[in-house]
Amino acid sequence: MKPVSPLLGLGLLLAASPAPATGSRLAVEDARPLMLRALDAADGRAQGVLVGDSARSLAQHFQTSAPVLVDVVTLRHFSQPGCRRLQVTFRQEGVRLPGADLAGPRSLAFCINFCRDGQPPRSLE
Repeated sequence: MKPVSPLLGLGLLLAASPAPATGSRLAVEDARPLMLRALDAADGRAQGVLVGDSARSLAQHFQTSAPVLVDVVTLRHFSQPGCRRLQVTFRQEGVRLPGADLAGPRSLAFCINFCRDGQPPRSLE
């Protein structure tokens, strides 16, 4: 089973946000394939839906069966080939946070400097 504790640990930081339809999203077990896809995309974007153990753990923790949508957007190109600054956003409908009376749409976004080899760029130029 893949660990999900970093995402769950940030659960209280989730902010309300509407979630788009799942449509033609790529099924992924983590965000990395989407991050790589965004590096190659002409528009710098990639969309997916989380599946597998992580998705099941999140559904159980947040008491919802709604899909976990993942969006990756390129924010900046670095001079090192294959390296970008990416924003990764996880979204889910019907999330019930611990201690909350009502469930609602939630999202969590973070930015990462990422290269095709999985390492950060050598320079931020």
